[in-house]
Amino acid sequence: MGDFMSSMVLSGDTSGTVTVTVPAVAGTNTVTIPALTGTAVISGQNSAITAGTAQASTSGTSIDFTGIPSWVKRITVMFNGVSLSGTSSPNILIGPVAGVESTGYVSNAASILGSTVVNTNSTTNILLSGNSASAATYQGSVVLTLLNATGNIWTAQGALSRAGDFAYSYLISGSKSLAGTLSIVRITGNGTDTFDAGSINILYE
Repeated sequence: MGDFMSSMVLSGDTSGTVTVTVPAVAGTNTVTIPALTGTAVISGQNSAITAGTAQASTSGTSIDFTGIPSWVKRITVMFNGVSLSGTSSPNILIGPVAGVESTGYVSNAASILGSTVVNTNSTTNILLSGNSASAATYQGSVVLTLLNATGNIWTAQGALSRAGDFAYSYLISGSKSLAGTLSIVRITGNGTDTFDAGSINILYE
């Protein structure tokens, strides 16, 4: 079909129409419908929110969410009663399809207990707490947001609470520049402690 029309009208099955109108300005405009089941909302950019498959954090030393589409600009990691077998703090690693990266992070977790605040930093992951205990469980969420598509820089912010021993709260912030387009999110501890309670899932958009 040649480029000879400025708008196109689609008729509904029973009644009503949808009109697609091309902007009256120079340049190329592309609308991409994401590969998903459900309703796609078009508002100038991809705005579909997709839920991953919740994973039980009851075994193993790490939990991976892989195959994240290249168009994703924001990921929410959600924790529900997550616990590790030892005293290591949970953390998030991200990476391109080649695998997670373990250097170059700028990360801080502010541990809050009453009026006491202790800051803990990390350059090897997105740290989710500055202290932990084997009886602790974590709940809350962390949001990863793409700063610029060309540089693959991701920022992190979030809040978690800790139950089971002391009523800690944690404020999380950080950033990481990846070598390529993000494809994997990993939640882990120190690589030795295993998960023994709770569940984790992600939303991406």
